[in-house]
Order: sequence, then C-alpha cells, then structure tokens
Amino acid sequence: MKRRQFIQNSTAATALLGLSGLGLQSFASETKKITILHTNDVHSHIDPFGPDHKRNANKGGVARRATLVESIRKENPNTLLLDAGDIFQGTPYFNYYGGELEFKLMSMLKYDLATIGNHDFDNGIDGLYAQLPHAKFEFVSANYDFSNTVMDTHVKPYKVFVKNGIKIGVFGLGIQLDGLVSKNMYKETVYNDPIEIAQDMSRILKEEHSCDLIICLSHIGYNYKNHPDRVSDLKLAKTTKDIDLIIGGHTHTFLPKPTIEKNSVDKNVLVNQVGAYGLYLGKIDFYFESGKEVKSNGATIIV
Repeated sequence: MKRRQFIQNSTAATALLGLSGLGLQSFASETKKITILHTNDVHSHIDPFGPDHKRNANKGGVARRATLVESIRKENPNTLLLDAGDIFQGTPYFNYYGGELEFKLMSMLKYDLATIGNHDFDNGIDGLYAQLPHAKFEFVSANYDFSNTVMDTHVKPYKVFVKNGIKIGVFGLGIQLDGLVSKNMYKETVYNDPIEIAQDMSRILKEEHSCDLIICLSHIGYNYKNHPDRVSDLKLAKTTKDIDLIIGGHTHTFLPKPTIEKNSVDKNVLVNQVGAYGLYLGKIDFYFESGKEVKSNGATIIV
C-alpha cells in the first residue's frame, strides 16, 4: 500500500507540474506589433517622376506606393495607413478633377484616416465638401471648428481603432488658415489653438478611451527656427504629455527616421514627416507587451 500510494502521489505531482508549465506558457506575455504607415503633402502627385528629373528621377507614384503598402499589410495585418494633409494641389490632375482622383486612389489604397491641410481648401470649402463622396476613409481635425460650414459633422476630432487588442487613438490638427488661405475659401471655419486642443484630445483618448497608443496627425509644420513663437510639431511634443507619435506635414520636412523629443513629463515622443509629393512612405513599428509599449522602430521608405 505504501509503495502504491507513493506511485500515485508521484504521478499526481508530475501531472501538476505539467499543468503548471502549460499555464505559464499560456499566460506568458505576448508581443503585439502595430505598424503605422503614413504620407503627407502628396499634392496631387499621381504619377512617378520621370527618368530625367534632376532631383527625384523615377521616384514616387501611387501605384508603387500601393505595392509597398500591400506587401507591408501582408507582413503585418495590424497596420494603419494615415495621411497628414495637403492631399490637393500641385499637378493638372487636381486642376481638372478637383480632388476626385486623389480621394478615389486613396480609397483604393484603403487609407484609414487623414487630416486636412491648408491646400485642401484650394477649391474652397465647398469644393472639398463636393469630393467627400469619393473618400472611403474618414477625416479628423480637432482644432478646426466646422460648425457653421458645409463640413459640419463630416470631420471628427478623433477616431479610435482597435488592432489585435491594442487601442489606437488618432486626432488631427490643422495650421492657422488666416494668411495662408483666403477667407472666402474657408469661410466660417474657426481655428483653435492646437496645443490646448492637443492636451484635451490626448487626455480624452488616454483617460476616457484607455488608448494604448495616441497619434496626432498634424498639419502645423515640423519646426520654425526663424519663428520660435510659432506652433510646431516639436513644440507640440514638448508641451504635451500623452502623445506617443506626431505624424507631421506642411513644411515638407524629410526625416530619414523619426525625431525623438521629450514631452512635458520627460517621456519620449516620436515626431516624423516624410517630405512631400509621395516620394517616401513613413513606417513605424510599435511593439506592445501586456498592453504597454516596449519599443518602437521607425524608417522612411523610398517609393
């Protein structure tokens, strides 16, 4: 009996150890990868630059961008594709089609979200509104108040995505239109201070929506060395506390990789911008464990 009891007890202990090992493996922290792809200031550049172009020979083009995006999505389905504004103006395609082609092609590329740049008013706010049916993606702008315009209810301040259990909050910011765009083009659109709005948006996304990753789609410009009082992406990063990534536009700044800036509580913020005209695609990978970001990698890809 003693020998039999010993064997039974030993067998039970072995089984318990096996279950314990399985449990540890089952509850081990899984690393989740979120990929953010982005463009800015494409300015109606649909075709690639020609072989004889002095600076950008054989670069760019929507078809090539589509191929890149498709291959990256196959590698990681948990991918967002975003645009930081100035979709319009720069080639005869815009002059002839008024933005229809740009929105249709972005829809075919399955952009997830875009913000609004100053040149997106170049056919007036009514012209922008008229092209919205061709956009199968949404627009965000938190500091443009469109309440008294045709764009009212068509632009949200922010949007929350969930990818592989990771909550991603994205809000938009636009540059002051006065002095850049004629009043008769943007009409009753009201511009609000981007830093104040960004603080509110990031708090809402962090506290009320429990977002794991907060992104600002900005069309306010990377930096203004000769105008230090002007609001910029770098200033925005320094003076706020809950933004993880600022995707910029307006200044056509080319960054080979994101700038790392310290925010108001000494935490890292990534700031990126990829030039203009669809020549480059920004790619940033975020890695999460237990819902917390553990690392990120950024690169700019030549199209």
